[in-house]
Amino acid sequence: MINLSYVTTYDVLNSSTWLKHQVGLYGAGYYISQTLQNQSVSMDYIGPLKKNFAPITRTKWSFYRYLQKKDYYSWADKLTLKDYAYQVSQKLSKLNSDVVLCPENAVPIAYLNCQQPIVLWTDTTLAALINFYPYLSNLCEETKKNIYTLEKSALDRCKLVIYSSDWAAETAIQIYGIDPNKVRVVPWGANIECDRTLNDIQNIVQSRPLNPCKLLFFGAQWERKGGDIALAVAKELTSRGLITELTVIGCDSSVTNETIPKFVKFLGFIDKSTKEGEHKINQLLAESHFLILPSRAETYGHVFCEANSFGVPCLATKIGGVPTIIKDNLNGKIFALDAPISEYCTYINNYITNYKEYKRLALSSFNEYQYRLNWSVAGQSIKQLLGDLVK
Repeated sequence: MINLSYVTTYDVLNSSTWLKHQVGLYGAGYYISQTLQNQSVSMDYIGPLKKNFAPITRTKWSFYRYLQKKDYYSWADKLTLKDYAYQVSQKLSKLNSDVVLCPENAVPIAYLNCQQPIVLWTDTTLAALINFYPYLSNLCEETKKNIYTLEKSALDRCKLVIYSSDWAAETAIQIYGIDPNKVRVVPWGANIECDRTLNDIQNIVQSRPLNPCKLLFFGAQWERKGGDIALAVAKELTSRGLITELTVIGCDSSVTNETIPKFVKFLGFIDKSTKEGEHKINQLLAESHFLILPSRAETYGHVFCEANSFGVPCLATKIGGVPTIIKDNLNGKIFALDAPISEYCTYINNYITNYKEYKRLALSSFNEYQYRLNWSVAGQSIKQLLGDLVK
């Protein structure tokens, strides 16, 4: 049996936190822990860690925010990182661990010194998010430097580095020059419970009516997730004569200045930490013909796996780790970032007007979830990799 120390800055077992805020990385940490436990891996949880920010970091935050109009993050400061490493090492000293696994990012292990091999399993490098994600697009130079330094330090310490996508793995090798032999790719699963069988999915798909064509957009960040593209697709499909409905989860109509047609429904945030919220989201996924999420920036996208678990094909963009999840005409299609709206519409229309082919695509989408995009499959791969480390 493998004795695993599981390092996170947050409380990985407090699922209400990440369910409420829909934080994919935190959700991944929870599901990874559960699937490893189900495979008889012994788990010692090291986390949450205390955020003991030094007074100097608070001063720096104020200086950069108010004088330079830039973002400074204390979580990337060496003082914070060394304190995290100290907390982890103190707890490790009381445990009999074979391996240290961090399912978060490089932050809690950046300066960790320990006898056990360290393994990182994440969806991206932090460096790849600079000027890619909004929250890392106005950084001061000190935080940029700190991010590169902390991540390089963590990757050098790791015996094994696992990413959820080919894009993330290639980015890490290019930016930091780490040895490709210690890099692996294991896709993440769906942050949703699923006991559905092929027969269940056949019934779900069969119950979807020929019209209207139901599109589902799922995301709190309208601009980054490409909400305007999804809205334009729904409008053009309607103008072509295809009866269409677009349902938006995660934000309300205030995110756009456009006039909202009657066939577009903004439902706002749905809290899936509640039974009612979970049921509503499951119902919307089951009823939808396509998930449309043409993101301008995306590291992975658990929601694609979740949609596939209901036999829902996904329409997305060729960005970040998305191409590792979505394979053209197997579980949806990926489009170029600058693809015209008409390209989305033609693809959707061709399947909706040839419903036999749509059903084939829907069942193929569930097949991708069942054999490639679920936590059980991912957990088996990770258990094997961890076992190889401790032989």
